[in-house]
Amino acid sequence: MIGYISDNLLIPILDFFYGLVPSYGLAIVALTIVIRLALFPLSAGSIRSARRMKIAQPVMQKRQAEIKSRYASNPQKQQEELGKLMGEFGSPLAGCLPLLVQMPILFALFATLRGSPFADVPYLVNIKVLPSDQIAAVEPKPFKTAKHSIFITEKNHFPVIASLPGGTKIGSGDSVKINLQTLNGDSYVNELQKYENGSKFSPSWTVTKGEDIVKVSSDGTVNALNPGDATVEAKIPGLAAKSGFLFIKALGNVGFYVDGAIHWDIAILVAGFGLTLVISQVLSGRGMPVNKQQSTANKITPVMITGMFLFFPLPAGVLLYMVIANIFQGLQTFLLSRESLPENLQKILDEQLKQQDTPSVTVTSEVISDSDRLPFEPKSNK
Repeated sequence: MIGYISDNLLIPILDFFYGLVPSYGLAIVALTIVIRLALFPLSAGSIRSARRMKIAQPVMQKRQAEIKSRYASNPQKQQEELGKLMGEFGSPLAGCLPLLVQMPILFALFATLRGSPFADVPYLVNIKVLPSDQIAAVEPKPFKTAKHSIFITEKNHFPVIASLPGGTKIGSGDSVKINLQTLNGDSYVNELQKYENGSKFSPSWTVTKGEDIVKVSSDGTVNALNPGDATVEAKIPGLAAKSGFLFIKALGNVGFYVDGAIHWDIAILVAGFGLTLVISQVLSGRGMPVNKQQSTANKITPVMITGMFLFFPLPAGVLLYMVIANIFQGLQTFLLSRESLPENLQKILDEQLKQQDTPSVTVTSEVISDSDRLPFEPKSNK
């Protein structure tokens, strides 16, 4: 489903915006905004539900405990009363459905920005080399990788897969060729010859695991040396992987620290992601009672998520999308936080805020002995 959405929805939208403004950086921004606007009703439903549950949760928990205690011996009545409670405040799961509906589109958008034209596209083939006397007993099972749309020019792209007709199990001493081909079965290398600069997108072949197990040549032919497991990678250059945008040196750059050099554009994007995440969380708590436990989690979560991208890096184009998406999410949260609440929830919220603003006074009493009393203080009549 994710590949279908990417090929038939997101990439055509991307082509459209690049046709208007020939900048892949601006195309990412425009694509992100369009998708977020399209998903606005769904994400708004999730935000509204989360806001209302945050207010109602303390009351619901108290009422649920009372219902379960009162009707402990009558399960049918207990379920009936709990149903009424959900009808009054809504179900905590109500905000999950909109999230589930929009997740495939967001995953497809994420996958699109990690592929061509924004980044180099890898095709990984895991190969198992068996002793030559065992391979005859293995039934061949054709193998194909997932398809990726490869951009040869700004207006020309087509899906490409890697395949092994005889399967990924080969005998020691044997040779097989990994085919890069279109969905019609045409050779990818032959397709490149139709374009003036097609050779720029020729694949590079490497063994990423098991160099003592297999060797691979420049045309994708794998030679099995010894029994064991190996991984062969074919990598096709991304058309816009080296393209810059604003302060971003290359949309396909991955990693904050690479080969002894610091990529400050990546650092700025990661910091921007963390900052926009914090702002979005602050806006989500606007006008709400303070929850100390939740407040602590809100401080830790952005730091953890932001730090994760330093150790598990993403391409600059993906980080750009995430920053723009966070900004949009923050604006959406701000607008929805100004919406009026249902009367019953507004009453609960007013009471919660009143209790929060009322300082608690603790009165302590102590007995002072006559020996501790100052000279001018009267003695107590005990």
